[in-house]
Amino acid sequence: MYDVTIICTTDDYQAAYWMERLGSGICAKDEGAISGSFPIVLGVSEDWAKGGAGNGLGTLYAYQKACRLAEERYGVDVASLLGKGEISAALYHTAGKGTRLAPLPASENNNKPAVKLPICHMVNGVSAPMTVLEAVIRQTGVYAHSRKGRLSVYWGDQVFIPSAAFEYSPSHHVDILCALGETAPTPEEWKERGLDKYGVIAVMPSGESAQVEKVDHATAVSMLSSLGEIKRVGPSLGSFSVSSAILEALCEEYKEELHAKEGKLDTDPHFWMPLTLPEAEYAKLMSDKGEDKDKCIKHHKRMSKMKASFLDSNSGDMGMFGAVDVGDNACWWDYGQVKLYSTNNLKLIDTDKNSDLLRKFLGVKTKQSSDSNIGVEAAICPKSSIASCNIKSGSITDSVLCCVNCPDVTATGAIIVNCTAKKIFAPKVSALLT
Repeated sequence: MYDVTIICTTDDYQAAYWMERLGSGICAKDEGAISGSFPIVLGVSEDWAKGGAGNGLGTLYAYQKACRLAEERYGVDVASLLGKGEISAALYHTAGKGTRLAPLPASENNNKPAVKLPICHMVNGVSAPMTVLEAVIRQTGVYAHSRKGRLSVYWGDQVFIPSAAFEYSPSHHVDILCALGETAPTPEEWKERGLDKYGVIAVMPSGESAQVEKVDHATAVSMLSSLGEIKRVGPSLGSFSVSSAILEALCEEYKEELHAKEGKLDTDPHFWMPLTLPEAEYAKLMSDKGEDKDKCIKHHKRMSKMKASFLDSNSGDMGMFGAVDVGDNACWWDYGQVKLYSTNNLKLIDTDKNSDLLRKFLGVKTKQSSDSNIGVEAAICPKSSIASCNIKSGSITDSVLCCVNCPDVTATGAIIVNCTAKKIFAPKVSALLT
């Protein structure tokens, strides 16, 4: 678990909710810990100008806001401790309306990462359904031990289980999670793996890496030719970590935008690509995507100047931009769409290896938990998953139920979470959340 967990939310109400929820559950202090000791949870809202900050400026702004909150609430200087390498910190982006997941976020007052999963864990000493964000925090905590002195940044609706080793020694000021192949792909393999549809990380023999976005093999090779041989390539997961030094450098570079709460910059096209690609190749790629070429050149020059100044002041053993391989066989579960929410939760009753891993990760040991109270008149097929339910009668087939309190339930291929009703009828492909 990270020492500092920062949740970037849509508003102050959600920020307060997550501080209380996580602080009394998955990020709770050990019994007997003194006030202000780690771990701590910091919830902040992205009160930016119209249009949002983008995940680049949004990360810097949320971090700075969280540092102020930590000082005010706990008397903790996060930036200083991070700079000394004494703590690890993680920031989770959750802001947004959850349009792709609609209508499920409506059950949580449009707090999309609070949408519940059909498994339980302890919150305030009581068994309660785990939220999507809590699942993400549980999974990403495996990297905390390796990231003292770094800020890790994740998205609040994606869970992935690495097949490669997750303990490592950071060798770059910026490193990004990706699923690397063992060798550089041929044009045929590039197309077969669908790399033209992803942001792609290319690793050179030196270990330095570069990022390109959604291009075919020939374009990627042409763009990266000036950097040298491509050793390994893989799709980016988007999640990254940064050293405290480059984090402070970025905050200083964009201090005017952060103070004014104006502008919109994303990490991939506006931070990592201009830091790793030559100017001409960057300008061409961005202009091909409809961006103004002159503005792209100006932005590249700005980032190149910052990079040169940073490297002059931080001439150590660390490179600038590297890759952290999650492995070709990593499992990845996206809960950001209704279809994927249904597919991934129904894996709890599937029998393939991916489903076995998901159950192990979520701590599901038996399909029908011992804390459920099921009446003799309730017919439940062996395949269904039942957790913390009180059901007297009905028929449940190929379904996943969690925290359901109802005298009579009829469900087929359904997902029912946190529901209390006199009677429930859930036909195939239903999802009921309250």
